[in-house]
Amino acid sequence: MIAKLFRRLGEKRPDLSGAGIVALASVACSVSLLAVRHLGGLQRLELMAYDQMVLRRADVGPDSRLLVVGITEEDIQTLQQSTLSDAVVAQLLEKLQQHQPAVIGLDMFRDIPQGKGALALKAQLQKPNTIAIAKMGTFGTGTLEVPPPRNVPVERIGFNDILQDPDGVVRRSLLFGNLTQDTTLFSFAMQLAMQYLAAKGHDPDNSPDNPNSIRWGMAVFLPLEENSGGYQRIDTKGYQLLLNYRSPRHVARTVSLTQVLYGWLDPSWVKDKIVLIGYTAPSRRDLFLTPYSPAERKEPKMAGVLVHAHIASQILSAVLGERPLFWFWPEWGEVLWVALWAAVGGTVGWCSRHPAVLALSGTAMLAALSGSCFYLLTRAVWVPVATPALSLALTATSVVTYRAYQAQQQQQIVMKLLGQNTSPEVADALWNNRFVLLKEGKLPGQKLTATMLFTDLKDFSTISEQMPPERLMEWLNEYLSALTHEVGAHRGIVNKFTGDGIMAVFGVPVARTTEAEIAEDARHAVACGLAFGERLGQLNQDWKRRGLPVVQMRVGIFTGPIVAGSLGGSERLEYGIIGDSVNIASRLESCEKDRQSSICRVLIAKETLVHLQDQFLVEPWGPLALKGKHQTVDVYRVVAWRTRSKTEG
Repeated sequence: MIAKLFRRLGEKRPDLSGAGIVALASVACSVSLLAVRHLGGLQRLELMAYDQMVLRRADVGPDSRLLVVGITEEDIQTLQQSTLSDAVVAQLLEKLQQHQPAVIGLDMFRDIPQGKGALALKAQLQKPNTIAIAKMGTFGTGTLEVPPPRNVPVERIGFNDILQDPDGVVRRSLLFGNLTQDTTLFSFAMQLAMQYLAAKGHDPDNSPDNPNSIRWGMAVFLPLEENSGGYQRIDTKGYQLLLNYRSPRHVARTVSLTQVLYGWLDPSWVKDKIVLIGYTAPSRRDLFLTPYSPAERKEPKMAGVLVHAHIASQILSAVLGERPLFWFWPEWGEVLWVALWAAVGGTVGWCSRHPAVLALSGTAMLAALSGSCFYLLTRAVWVPVATPALSLALTATSVVTYRAYQAQQQQQIVMKLLGQNTSPEVADALWNNRFVLLKEGKLPGQKLTATMLFTDLKDFSTISEQMPPERLMEWLNEYLSALTHEVGAHRGIVNKFTGDGIMAVFGVPVARTTEAEIAEDARHAVACGLAFGERLGQLNQDWKRRGLPVVQMRVGIFTGPIVAGSLGGSERLEYGIIGDSVNIASRLESCEKDRQSSICRVLIAKETLVHLQDQFLVEPWGPLALKGKHQTVDVYRVVAWRTRSKTEG
């Protein structure tokens, strides 16, 4: 029965294991996660992973082509002006122009005159290298939300709108967009970069192959799509880029308004540079979250003028071939990427048989995925991180769950089929050693030392003649069920039923490797024989009350070498026990049948007695010649317990 069971389980394994399960789990998990991702359900996780990678990139350092004039809280307090007057702004521009900057960008709205100095400011804004700002607001409306200063031509106007993702973090830049169907307005940073690069002979030009592609110096600009990188269904109006931040703290040298007004700066910091002027004072609330914000406890938000400086620096670096623009895999590439890591997770889940190995392997694979994505990001390639990580983890979990379910189902089969004629401990041992025991659909023969037990009813032939067959069967099953229960309770296996008796084995199918284990099996077998007597006494009382026959039984027990394994052919197999020890145990049971003074006679040989450690009272019967044996066997009758062990008590 045992071999047949394992053969059945073995035949099912190819359908439930290996590449098929891994592939099925990988496809199911990948498709599910990609569907959730397509609906935008994983965008937040992808953006968080992106921020963490940006935080860990190398700091490029400040851009020497830029200078930021930040208007600080100290400047506001010194001038006693929360909003700078036109006179102060004009003076600031004049001071800077004296040092011959390449271009000056004023990141302050001047659509309405502020205090005195309007004419002076107008004169400064007429300079050809000065860029003013407006606020675009909504595309295609035909009007600006905040107009630029009067009398400044459109070619020197840039909008200062800053794009924010749904979580409020600035990761994208808007280079230009349509104010009307026929009017295109460039961003503040784009205007600064174009004027600076035009002086060096670098002008942008549309690609003849792709109307959305812009060739500019050594770079080819392509706009963000709604599913670029970790994004899904973002608003891509206008011409947007993924913002490649330069440094978490210092995008460029920064000086204060007071330093410029009082001449406390080196002229070389200004000459031929892009100069950006804007508020950095927190009270002005021109502050934005960036990928660096989680690591900046003191000042988590970045001033808008610094964000514009990052955008301008990115354009300059790309056009001059210093830092590449971000690019993204096509959609099918990202699908394959997710599926690949799902397959990796499924393989890890299938091959890792120990929880510690699974944990270590899973952690190593997640580290490999994160490391790969981080390396690609340092090469300006943004690929999904969270989705493949989830696919790896989910597929591994699914496969492990399936394997656990499969094991549970098979174990239930083992317990159900074996639990009727063996103990739970033996069934567990069989289960834990199933792959060692199973070879080519059968249990290979193995030589081991075990204790055999045979039982028989006295005068069963006479009883069977006096009872109807159906009533005899019912009575006999009641008796055999009680014996089977006792064998299981004493960690044995009922190998077969012999009509009115049983053949039980203690010490199989897992081989005993020490004398202590062999001795324990012998004690269990003898204890089981005595338990038969106690149980039969209870049965006789019940049978007598019900008008059924009362009986006596015989038990023969012998400890010695046997060979256990599958017997039979491919169509019919059974777990066979063969060897001289089996014959001796059988002959002990039938030895001197009429010599019985109790309802259950238990006979053992000296080979079993040596293992009992004086735990049982025995009566020597001396050397007896057993049927079919040329040599005599020292026989003993087990009378009762002398001392009960903790395991038997």
